[in-house]
Amino acid sequence: QVQLVESGGGLVQAGGSLRLSCAASGIIFRVNAMGWYRQAPGKQRELVALFPTGGNTNYADSVKGRFTISRDNAKKTVDLQMNSLKPEDTADYFCYARVLRSLFDSYGTEYWGKGTLVTVSS
Repeated sequence: QVQLVESGGGLVQAGGSLRLSCAASGIIFRVNAMGWYRQAPGKQRELVALFPTGGNTNYADSVKGRFTISRDNAKKTVDLQMNSLKPEDTADYFCYARVLRSLFDSYGTEYWGKGTLVTVSS
């Protein structure tokens, strides 16, 4: 199996910063796409930032210029640096990865972390 473990959530005042980290472990040949989604109370899960399988990094318009995603392929980790946080950034943040589990796995399987709560007070 594959596990995604997030860390770094917490309570911060508006204008502050937090850094989220996610590490993938288990039977992994290669991690293709990897990134972060979030879900606020009463709302659908939405993309925050993503390294897709191919192409450029994707950011939600609402976080562009404030959040930065980074990745270490060797360590199978992805981080999200969140600056200038706003109360509307309050949500559960979920790590996402599409993982190839063998050389013969051409499509991959999607995995999700359990989530880490980010609360931004006004």
